[in-house]
Amino acid sequence: MSEALLDPTLAAALGDAKAWPFEEARRLIKRIEKRKAGADKAVLFETGYGPSGLPHIGTFGEVARTTMVRRAFEALTGGKIKTRLLCFSDDMDGMRKIPDNVPDRAFLEPYLQMPLTSVPNPFGGDYASFGDHNNAMLRRFLDTFGFDYEFASATDYYKSGRFDEVLLRAVERYDDIMAVMLPTLGAERRETYSPFLPISPTSGRVLYVPMKEVNAKAGTVTFADEDGRDVTVPVTGGHVKLQWKPDFGMRWAALDVDFEMFGKDHQTNAPIYDRICEILGGVAPEHYVYELFLDENGEKISKSKGNGITIDQWLTYASPESLALFMFQKPRSAKKLYFDVIPRAVDEYLQLLAAYPRQDAKARLDNAVWHIHGGQPPKGDTPVTFALLLNLVAVSNTSDKSVLWGFIKRHFPDATPEAYPLLDKLVGYAVSYYADFVKPRKRYRAADEEERVALQALSDALAKAPADASAEDLQTLLYDVGRAVPRYQDFAAKGATPERPGVSNAWFNTIYEILLGESRGPRFGSFIALYGIPETRALIASALNGELVASEKV
Repeated sequence: MSEALLDPTLAAALGDAKAWPFEEARRLIKRIEKRKAGADKAVLFETGYGPSGLPHIGTFGEVARTTMVRRAFEALTGGKIKTRLLCFSDDMDGMRKIPDNVPDRAFLEPYLQMPLTSVPNPFGGDYASFGDHNNAMLRRFLDTFGFDYEFASATDYYKSGRFDEVLLRAVERYDDIMAVMLPTLGAERRETYSPFLPISPTSGRVLYVPMKEVNAKAGTVTFADEDGRDVTVPVTGGHVKLQWKPDFGMRWAALDVDFEMFGKDHQTNAPIYDRICEILGGVAPEHYVYELFLDENGEKISKSKGNGITIDQWLTYASPESLALFMFQKPRSAKKLYFDVIPRAVDEYLQLLAAYPRQDAKARLDNAVWHIHGGQPPKGDTPVTFALLLNLVAVSNTSDKSVLWGFIKRHFPDATPEAYPLLDKLVGYAVSYYADFVKPRKRYRAADEEERVALQALSDALAKAPADASAEDLQTLLYDVGRAVPRYQDFAAKGATPERPGVSNAWFNTIYEILLGESRGPRFGSFIALYGIPETRALIASALNGELVASEKV
């Protein structure tokens, strides 16, 4: 575990830590304390993956969140109990439909319902099967983010005999498993259901057929193969696999899984998984059910629909740490996952990272960056927010990072890409995000007469400001100009008096809409400090001359 966990101050505050990974870790500790045997066994965290397609943002979320609970557990136990994270691939599942993203869909048609590790690899290369290819992509995906994990293949586990003992137990307790499953099925499905899915000796396909005989003593099942002949096969050695619900429980029992999280779509089936695990001699693991993501319209994100964001898209516009923060925040609340959430996630991460050194021990343990970085957040203070960079890109009308760094260095002379590598990455992200999402939606509007007078007053006030005026001084100047305009006066604001009214948000909305072409923006005093007073005055002049509105028509 990290050196941060050896800090006596942090260790003393662990009992008061309230972040959800600590709460889950405490539940897991209670489970471990009840063990009658195997107290020295490593605690096993598991995540599952269906390799019918490439890993996606949900895969990242599940592994990242599980890792957060694992690190919290290690902190609470002082690292005295070993832990493992097993990423399990259900690659023995039959290919039920042909994915849309393969080079030659017709090439795969003869292999429908065959185990994914028996389907030829349509992408070519060094991988023998479609399942092997997708498993390799999963491992590369996880390695890219530096996750500490072990990989497991269902095909390997079934064929190597790792599951044989529990599969033989499933034959013996077949009736008990059926008693759990049948009430969950419709009348027609009950007539043909079997928890065992034999692999056809003739075609190699995964067969959804009823069992004609289940022989507990011999450890075999008999069924009608695709050619109509009755075939008897052992349940061991990879000749059969289990239906997905019994498979969940079987795997938990066989591997002695201690913790697994899954999406809300599994929640109604969790009691089935638990009961089958218990029937097969295991103790059901601790669960954590997380909510599913929604798109900008509030609809469930679906890989087949393509609504939402892919992992590659997020990483084009922001860091993996900002994505990890999004996963950390309120995992049991449905959240919209679309491109507009990225800038906020980036700036919230930066704020939490900057706050960490100033916080006391309890606040640090509840700070998301402790969990994102496994107890060792890096130094990452940056003088410029992502929102501010986006507006700097907009008004400077450049995609050249060196030009943007010129603006930054003017206000922060000691700032360089080498001294602030995080900021340098943010500049690149801002250029990409602005070009794809901000610029196409910018809509400047012309100022009315009262707004023209107010903006000219702002320009005149800036002309009298010192060249080295701070962001705070410039923000005060903005307030002073706004409160002098009756339209923008707010007498209900905190601390407002008849002699000195507050300033309504309408003043800043006017600035954003007319000067930036957006409905919201950064703290404008900070923007002026970064962009420059002369440049801001020139921007106001361009707006008042109608140049910004005209630029949209070019």
